[in-house]
Amino acid sequence: MSTMTANRRNLDRALVEKMVRESLLRGMNPAGHPPVATKSAAPKLMVNVSARHAHVTQEDLERLFGKGHKLTPYKMLYQDGFFAAEETLTIVGPRQRIISNLRILGPCRDHSQVELAFTDAILLGIDPPVRKSGDHRDSPGCYLIGPKGMIHMEKGVIRHERHVHMAADEAAHFGVQDGDRMHLRVKSDCAAVLENLLVRVSKGAKLEAHIDTDEGNACNLAKATHMELFR
Repeated sequence: MSTMTANRRNLDRALVEKMVRESLLRGMNPAGHPPVATKSAAPKLMVNVSARHAHVTQEDLERLFGKGHKLTPYKMLYQDGFFAAEETLTIVGPRQRIISNLRILGPCRDHSQVELAFTDAILLGIDPPVRKSGDHRDSPGCYLIGPKGMIHMEKGVIRHERHVHMAADEAAHFGVQDGDRMHLRVKSDCAAVLENLLVRVSKGAKLEAHIDTDEGNACNLAKATHMELFR
């Protein structure tokens, strides 16, 4: 082998070794140690109190507010496309017990429904089951009064079970699927763990837990310093 050929091979080998060494060093931290795998940061969690409210069909809305009436947005909610409406109702329970200013949430749905906390229900003399939205099996009814009329709901008054909305990527982060259950830890001056939140996965949803006014007051959510979901 000629001296020129041997020198070329030694040069090529030295170049390859240099390139490999630089590549390895780029993958190390300043101390010279291999990088440590880090867990992705948890997505931002919003926890909101869902106060008593009603959902109505377009037909029931017109019976309550007049022919052709449309809901007027008052305040947009955290989930895109949903809003608290300017329109409010009076709900009448057994023995003519009433609660005024029951706000309607929009847009209109394919079913009318009232969601109360237990404290609201006790005031009205109603015993609502804890249910997922839309599940009205064996639920009590009520009367709803608007400025143009009144409707009698034969069923549909529930205490909406605590739940958490999330998109598919957030569900993947927590390792859950639609219909699973998670727990919510709230750290405050009255810390609590709320168990078995229903997981609701849908396209375009934002990570948001909904609890009612009784639950929010019990854990003093207004003064919470930390909130987290866990299984």
